[in-house]
Amino acid sequence: MTAPYNSVLEVRGLCKSYPSFSLKDVSFSLRPGKITGFIGRNGAGKTTTLKALLDLVHPDGGEIRFFGNSGFGEAKTRGMVGFVSGGADFYPRKKLSAITDAVRGFYPTWDETAYSRYMKLFDLDHGKTPSQLSQGMKIKYSLALALSHGAALLLLDEPTSGLDPISRDELSDIFLSLSRSGKTILFSTHITDDLDKCADDIIYIRNGRIAAESELQAFVDGYRTVLLDTAEAAGNEDILIGAKPAKHGISALIGRDSFHLFPQAAPASLDDIMVHLEKQNSVPEADGIPGDAFKEVSEC
Repeated sequence: MTAPYNSVLEVRGLCKSYPSFSLKDVSFSLRPGKITGFIGRNGAGKTTTLKALLDLVHPDGGEIRFFGNSGFGEAKTRGMVGFVSGGADFYPRKKLSAITDAVRGFYPTWDETAYSRYMKLFDLDHGKTPSQLSQGMKIKYSLALALSHGAALLLLDEPTSGLDPISRDELSDIFLSLSRSGKTILFSTHITDDLDKCADDIIYIRNGRIAAESELQAFVDGYRTVLLDTAEAAGNEDILIGAKPAKHGISALIGRDSFHLFPQAAPASLDDIMVHLEKQNSVPEADGIPGDAFKEVSEC
């Protein structure tokens, strides 16, 4: 018997094959009221996974459950899920008021009071057109629309891509506030600095496979960075993870089991970890990350 679904979003065994790329046995779940960073380099499978969640591509296998129900096709589910993309492109010369009129008709749960509140909160003007908005303001408008139809789960696809540091920081504050009000957020990005500020959990996808699913702090605490000269690096190559040239020597990661060997090791940032892991063919065992994380999985 299949175990019950207890999370806001649960994905099991998701597979999708293309001629040059495949999602293989992608499985993860989201904790209610938490921000989960969905990370991986460009082409790793983040957008394909999101498209499968939103029923924009048909998976070859697997199962997707929102709020314990079936997939995104149910009208009730669509009302509870909001999608915000950094690449969203509204009609550039339509006033926001006209775009909103079109959107509200799709959602029986539309809350006009909430919409007015978010437009004011985000300092958005109904009379402006998308062509008159900065990229950050377009993201805020997308959020206002999603939150006004009662979305309890927000799927964010690269929402801070192309934004300046101040705008990115402002959006991170908004995401934190939404999480604290009970919203659940899946935040797909390759800009890991943004997740350091706001994420609770992390899902790391690599080459179409889930490489790690963990609380963010546990993931980061499983590694440290070391800077070695060439001779030291050569003598420790079996325990160094993703060794790469640095300005002064060789930079690498070490897992928790090797911390005692390198007292000079420094805490690793999420960015450090991703850069070095992408240099490595496999991920050695660390807290919350199985050593066989990249083993072959069965095809759907």
